Amino acid sequence: MNFFPKLIFSHFSRHFATLSKLPNNFTKIPSKYRPQAIRDAQQALTDYLHCTRYIPFVYAEHIAKNSFFSLSSLISGINFSTTSFNRNVLRFLRYHPINEYEFFFESIGIDYEEVGGLLPSKKFFFSEDETVLEAACALSGFGFPWNKLGKLYKEEILIFKASSKELKARLFKIKECGFSNIPVIGICLAFPYVLRGGGVNELGGEIVALLNDLKRVFLDFDLGNHVEDNVDAWYEICRKIRVFYDLGCEKGKIGELIGRNKNLFLQYPEEVLVSKIEYFSRFLVPKEDIGMLILRNPEILDSNLETPMISVMGMLKHFGLSVEKRDSVAKEYPYVLGRNKMTNLPNVMRALNLHEWLFDRIKNGNHRLLANYTLNDDEDLDKGFRDSFEKIQFSRTPVHTMEKLMFLHRVGFGENSLTMKVLAHVHGTGSELQERFDSLLGLGFEFSKLCRIVHMTPKVLNQRPETVERKVNFLCHEMGVSLDYLDIFPAFLCFNLEKRIQPRYRFHKWLTENGLCTRNYSIASIVATGEKSFIARLGRIHPDALNEWFENFSYKESDNSIQD
Repeated sequence: MNFFPKLIFSHFSRHFATLSKLPNNFTKIPSKYRPQAIRDAQQALTDYLHCTRYIPFVYAEHIAKNSFFSLSSLISGINFSTTSFNRNVLRFLRYHPINEYEFFFESIGIDYEEVGGLLPSKKFFFSEDETVLEAACALSGFGFPWNKLGKLYKEEILIFKASSKELKARLFKIKECGFSNIPVIGICLAFPYVLRGGGVNELGGEIVALLNDLKRVFLDFDLGNHVEDNVDAWYEICRKIRVFYDLGCEKGKIGELIGRNKNLFLQYPEEVLVSKIEYFSRFLVPKEDIGMLILRNPEILDSNLETPMISVMGMLKHFGLSVEKRDSVAKEYPYVLGRNKMTNLPNVMRALNLHEWLFDRIKNGNHRLLANYTLNDDEDLDKGFRDSFEKIQFSRTPVHTMEKLMFLHRVGFGENSLTMKVLAHVHGTGSELQERFDSLLGLGFEFSKLCRIVHMTPKVLNQRPETVERKVNFLCHEMGVSLDYLDIFPAFLCFNLEKRIQPRYRFHKWLTENGLCTRNYSIASIVATGEKSFIARLGRIHPDALNEWFENFSYKESDNSIQD
């Protein structure tokens, strides 16, 4: 196997890490011959595309060398021979033309599983519409890596509907800003819309504003001289810059700020940048504010915002919340207090409804307080929590219980005895509880109020999301009550909709509409009253009420269970 080119074998080995994607017949080829089969098939396909389909050799070779799964599917029906496989493939292609677009789309870097959705419905050959191939050839001729063109296609398909003349004109306009070919390629891959253009010789206003920023950054502030002279390096640095525009920072306005903080883009991997953005995004503040916070204070990327332990009350004091307000927090949100992890701080603050306050403090010059916060060894330790925590370690299901506890910490519950009481009443895995919590947020519950509901009525989280959704819809649409009512009566969500809530509410509505009941009973009184007391009440309301209830409204089975 040593005589095979290393590049081919590396390419082959990488793809065979996912054998499940390969056709069954192809995997039947003995493993020691598979590199040869791929090499022979690539050469045969290159010859076919060039000699039979008249595609320029260099582009035919690009397509053949970069369409591994399409090629594997093609040769899966051809008998393998160590001496004549190339000829066998060529012979097969003479009588079984391929869908050239399928091979093309995979070759430019589009995932094979996505290719089917991109194929033209009534076109098979490039000769039927050469626009896409011509655009790719023009871009490749400028220097774009062939297998990265898919990034442009997926984000700006209009690029591949432009003529080669139009594309060359747009690329030349970008070069006129002072960039050579490699920087232009990196810019285009990170910002594909710059090639969209507005015509042959014009660029849109948004594009001009972006290019002005990039000129300021790379030329005026000399960031370009710190970037290696290859496409990957320029694409990487431009991708980091794009992160801030995606956050909403205005094009044409932040070039100088980026330039003055160029080390941010040279020193920190994109993953670090994205992780910090995701962290601050959990404060539910405008994304542009997050971008400006990091641009103005790049040292915040050095902060460990994941593993340190914090005291909730200590953190509030550290950031300057007054004694009076801290006392109010302690009374209103006791289940949030105690210790937690720094990574959960955004949700802790949301549970306290102080997330905007804290982010404003961070944004307005206090970001260093995150990095220099320290927790004393004996600070804010809750004995009740510690005792319960130790019992978990010796329980029958410590891992399962810890997953549930970690969920509660993630949504803002602190290390305190109240959290342990909630833990004892919630059922399901940590991921199931998170899914149910998120579904309630999706129904319109405010984060802080939802945490209070979970504290007051933990069993709310023991139901399937669709079950709770039906109850919420009934409350809001048929009963005409807002979600705020659940602040008073969260247990509403724990009663059976079909057996308890619907029949009782509709019966009381019938009584009222028919003048049989003049008293205005609350929803809690209608739903939560025990069965015997409820029946006794109906007898007092009107002699005929009981018959009407049992004949036309009551659920026909026993109705003593409140939980679905």
